[in-house]
Amino acid sequence: MNFWLAVLRQLGRNLRQTWPSQLMTFLTVSLSVLIFALFSLIYMNMLTAGRQLGDDLRLVVYLADEPGPEMQEQLRRKITDFDQVESIHFVSRQEAYQRFREQLGDNSDVLDDMPRDFLPPSIEVTPLHSLRGLSQIKLFSDYLAKLPGAQKVQYGQEWIERFHAFTKVLRLVVLLSGSLLILTTIFMVSHTIRLTIMGRVDELELLRLVGATNNYIRMPFMLEGFLQGFLGSIIGLSALYALFLWIAHRVTGPELLSMVRISFFSPGSILLIILLSIVLCAVGSHFSMYKYLRA
Repeated sequence: MNFWLAVLRQLGRNLRQTWPSQLMTFLTVSLSVLIFALFSLIYMNMLTAGRQLGDDLRLVVYLADEPGPEMQEQLRRKITDFDQVESIHFVSRQEAYQRFREQLGDNSDVLDDMPRDFLPPSIEVTPLHSLRGLSQIKLFSDYLAKLPGAQKVQYGQEWIERFHAFTKVLRLVVLLSGSLLILTTIFMVSHTIRLTIMGRVDELELLRLVGATNNYIRMPFMLEGFLQGFLGSIIGLSALYALFLWIAHRVTGPELLSMVRISFFSPGSILLIILLSIVLCAVGSHFSMYKYLRA
């Protein structure tokens, strides 16, 4: 009990004597956590949005002529020869016309003078969730383009390619911001602890002469790093959550929210970020104390 009381007194003295550098380190840790968590949150929601929008992914094969029952069965077999699919739906000229008319709504009268068979028949193919990779979708599209009577295959190729390219860039940004968090946190905490040691080197040397153990000398500085990591991560995540609520309620429209639901980190992810910040700050403290105690 006396040991921990003495350690806490030493910790309080360290914080009072070096509060400007402590404050700077605290702000740096908070900002680093905020940047890393922000890009991680964006990346997580982009992946979620991709999965949600991917549920509606369909490949549409436009045909030159409307297939009969035997031809439809043959086309079904050829499609499933590539891979199992969730559904295959043949759209006749009449159904395509009716869909188009419903999409026009109040402007459907523009079709009054048009023939009802001017739209091509098509096959709507919904792949399984296991067939969601961009390369697999491309291969499937090329395969469908070779079906008998196929003229064109559409599946939102341009949009999917842009989405995948954006997620790759975002993944790189997350890795870079994570590296920034690691380097900045360890450097700033090590620098702050080193300043504290230099300011109290005579007192620490005296403690060593009277028989103080390394644990007794090290513990206040380790707790200092622990506090920097804990409080810095809490403030950084709190700021991010406030920003998340502001975006969710004021910037994002209700239509987009109904299409793609954005979410914050799970409790497990929040705990992991806090623990990561604490560990990094503790590592920074350990490096400084290791150099001093080894000298």
